[in-house]
Amino acid sequence: MSWSVQAQRRSDVPGPLNGVKVVDLTSVIMGPYATQLLADYGADVIKVESPEGDVMRRSGPARHEGMGHFYLTTNRSKRSIVLDLKKPRGKEALLKLCETADVLAYNIRPQAMDRLGLSYDAVRAVNPSIIYAGAFGFSQRGPYAARPAYDDLIQGMSGIPWLGEQAGGDMPRYAPFVLVDRMAGLQFMNAVTCALYHRCATGEGQRVDVPMFEGMVSMLLGEHLAGHLYEPPIGPACYQRSIAEDRRPLQTRDGYICVMVYSDKQWRSFFDVIGQPEVFRDDARFNTHGARLVHIKHVYGLLRETIRTRDTAEWLELLGKADIPCSRVNSIDDILNDEHLQAIGFFREVEHPTEGRIKDTAIPSEWSKTVPEVQRPAPGLGEHTGEVLREAGYSEETIAEMFGDGSASGGPQA
Repeated sequence: MSWSVQAQRRSDVPGPLNGVKVVDLTSVIMGPYATQLLADYGADVIKVESPEGDVMRRSGPARHEGMGHFYLTTNRSKRSIVLDLKKPRGKEALLKLCETADVLAYNIRPQAMDRLGLSYDAVRAVNPSIIYAGAFGFSQRGPYAARPAYDDLIQGMSGIPWLGEQAGGDMPRYAPFVLVDRMAGLQFMNAVTCALYHRCATGEGQRVDVPMFEGMVSMLLGEHLAGHLYEPPIGPACYQRSIAEDRRPLQTRDGYICVMVYSDKQWRSFFDVIGQPEVFRDDARFNTHGARLVHIKHVYGLLRETIRTRDTAEWLELLGKADIPCSRVNSIDDILNDEHLQAIGFFREVEHPTEGRIKDTAIPSEWSKTVPEVQRPAPGLGEHTGEVLREAGYSEETIAEMFGDGSASGGPQA
């Protein structure tokens, strides 16, 4: 499989967001992940980069400078244009793009957008119907409004490392992937599509803020408010099953296995499998969901000790036949060779025009009609600058002048 590096007519582009134009000022992970989803679903996403480029271009393994693995996996399906927004012509060009855009997406602090002269009022002045969408650390209505924010910081502030310690960790630890950036990116993408739906119904543009901190707190507390949901509290915070020390992959005689024995039916089947049906019938700690939650330490402790008694393959066969959810604990290599993912063609090898052969993951949704497809590989820095400026109505002479004074750069002029 290979991607065409030629610009495609929008009428030829598949996906449910075909025809939507996004001016993308985002960088790092949260914003680019959200706008990559929009692009995969058919939107024309124009990634506007500074002359230095998105910092993630220099993050992780790379074959060539500025094309690191993190950048390649969060910026496919987009076009790249380089504008120096601190130069008058660069900012003018950005506002020119906004005149015909449906969305302006950014993830720097609103105060920085104001300093650049790109506040909501400034952008709305050139396009009243635009969706002006920002994703950043905190609500602008509180005392944290101007604070910087990164994934690790918001993980800590929303309680994720603390919860890990409560669950039996030896110390607080961050999740071993950029959890908040990915989750906030999903919330950002959802907010943008909802705002687009509202505009389709009413014609109204609007400003949309998606703060990371509040987004993660809302997710965590939906599970871990527990008894503190009620006023006054009727029990402790934290959902006990989620922080149980033995809620982890369980050791077999020769490895580890993930087992999810959850419903009454599954627990009854589990005790049948191990030849102890009387435990579910007679032990009040096991025979209702509520009782198992109250006695979760004992329940998971018994599960842990039982799983130790057989090999992984034996458990997978026995539990599988009993319709009890179970699986091996996969490494990255295991995932790359997973039979299910192989069968559905989830991984593809594609030829990137500058980076050579790379792995690409499928768009993780399936559609009966407006089937989305990856539009193009992650672009080189400013690869489409000339192309996009021409589409915006700039003459060849003006584009050459902008390249000359540094207000635009990167891609070919012709």
